[in-house]
Amino acid sequence: MPADRLIIFTDLDGSLLDHGDYSFSGALPVLSYLRKEHIPLIYTTSKTRQECLLLQKAMQISAPFIVENGACVCYPDGEEVLLGRPHEEIAAFIDKYKGRFGIRAFKDMSVEEIARHTGFSKEQAILAKARDFSEPFLIDEKMDIAGLTAVAEKEGFKILRGGRFYHCVGAGQDKGKAVQKVLERYPGYTSIALGDNFNDIAMLEVVDIPILIPRYGGDYIPLRLPNLIKAPHEGSRGWNEALEKVLWHES
Repeated sequence: MPADRLIIFTDLDGSLLDHGDYSFSGALPVLSYLRKEHIPLIYTTSKTRQECLLLQKAMQISAPFIVENGACVCYPDGEEVLLGRPHEEIAAFIDKYKGRFGIRAFKDMSVEEIARHTGFSKEQAILAKARDFSEPFLIDEKMDIAGLTAVAEKEGFKILRGGRFYHCVGAGQDKGKAVQKVLERYPGYTSIALGDNFNDIAMLEVVDIPILIPRYGGDYIPLRLPNLIKAPHEGSRGWNEALEKVLWHES
């Protein structure tokens, strides 16, 4: 597959990053190839801007990235394309309904509590807590997520299900819409996307080659798409093997 007309979008947690320790060591061969061939690798994640910048530095990547489940596209020159709603509006919605639905939001957790739930270091937890356009949360298993989803829709919000947490975001955003915004700047490119969970579906639906990675534990979310490729393993190892097949074995 010609490298000069490729663009790759990827989820991070559970996909490019391993579930337990957030390592990307299993993806090093393909990451090296992408850097060598100057193939854009676009993080498309629930993580914050500062979390993405740190990961780009660690992976030696310079490219646009999409934060907080499609809320904002961030470009290396500092330009931003906003699709989401301000965090203060989302926080107000969460506060209004947290008692009724048993919500435990990031903003109400201490840094130490976030670290316990995620496996983050204290520094990582501080960056994860600093939201601009979304609010991750846990919900009491006995409470009604469908009811919360319905209330959110009436008030202009949306509830997304991620790997460890649910996320409250603006109704006008998702990963797919943000991906389409980026693709407007890459006309004629073949697009690939990799993800493992429900909040990745919108992204996988809008690219040429969708790659589904098994979730932690080995199962796949239910998804049927034309040209869908299923990675053979979870995390960075599966990410790497699936892309090797697409990039090299089919070239």
